[in-house]
Amino acid sequence: MIESIDRGTFDYAYTFPHSERARQFAVETGVGMTVRQHLEEWLERTRPTVAESTFRDYRRSVMNVLIPAFGDYPLQDLRRRDIRDWCARSELSNKRIGNVLSPLRIALREAVEDELIDANPLHGWSYKRKEEKAADHVDPLGADEQRAVLTAAPEGSGRNLLQFAIWTGMRTSELVALEWQDVDWRRGEVRVQRAQAQGVQAGATKTTAGTRAVRLLPPALEALKAQRALSELHPSGRIWLNPRTGEPWTGDQAIRKTLWTPTLKRAKVRYRNPYQTRHTYASMMLSAGEPPRWVASQMGHSDLHMIFRTYSRWIPDANPEAGSGAVAAFWREA
Repeated sequence: MIESIDRGTFDYAYTFPHSERARQFAVETGVGMTVRQHLEEWLERTRPTVAESTFRDYRRSVMNVLIPAFGDYPLQDLRRRDIRDWCARSELSNKRIGNVLSPLRIALREAVEDELIDANPLHGWSYKRKEEKAADHVDPLGADEQRAVLTAAPEGSGRNLLQFAIWTGMRTSELVALEWQDVDWRRGEVRVQRAQAQGVQAGATKTTAGTRAVRLLPPALEALKAQRALSELHPSGRIWLNPRTGEPWTGDQAIRKTLWTPTLKRAKVRYRNPYQTRHTYASMMLSAGEPPRWVASQMGHSDLHMIFRTYSRWIPDANPEAGSGAVAAFWREA
């Protein structure tokens, strides 16, 4: 060490990597910075640039998983094998691991751009272990179950909301943020243009395709008309109010705990989460032969991939008269 000082090549951060003063005396940018320090600084820079719900997810992954796992690593020493070994030991699902690695990948990419590290160890790489196939998550309500649920639902706002949810296929976060100004009575449509996740303010819909006009089928229109007398004059402008408080719903958790779950118990209907109202809508539309592309647009999907992947068993293969229209239009016997 004395020789390196004499030669002018002494690197304090390299010699004492765990010192609190390592960054102060670093010869190279980034030397002495830990993964914890970089992630905490990255979070602060990122907060103004993303939706509040996205930031909350990032922060949860960083503080609860990434920093405990990699926080003490010098930023320049973090290698792909370290991350791969952690993934192999983790009991998290592939989906959760992917969600956790997403903010780390972005933060490391910015570290490369800022010349803190030479390469991003996560660039072009993702982790996936073999998993048992998950049980089918699509579990729609049958016709009898729907009737039982709506009969058992609290009369008024509660019943109106559930009937509207089943017959529009809207996400719970979209229902919560729906306002009377979004209703086009003349066209028989409701404009979906915002969503509200639990505990955050209403913002843009989940995707660009999520901003859409949803046709008000008769059961949905009936529920909406019944709701007018209950909430149209509320100062918030919101359509759906919590029957217990008379105030707008704060998110999906409140609906699940105070409306959905008690209603299913009273109806003696097997429990599934409130999102199944969306699956119920899709399965009804497709089983009845409605065009998959129309169903996709009503649900806010940009293409048919999600529809065919998720609801293929509800799409009829063909009707007995399939093909006859083409024959009538184009076939001429010689």
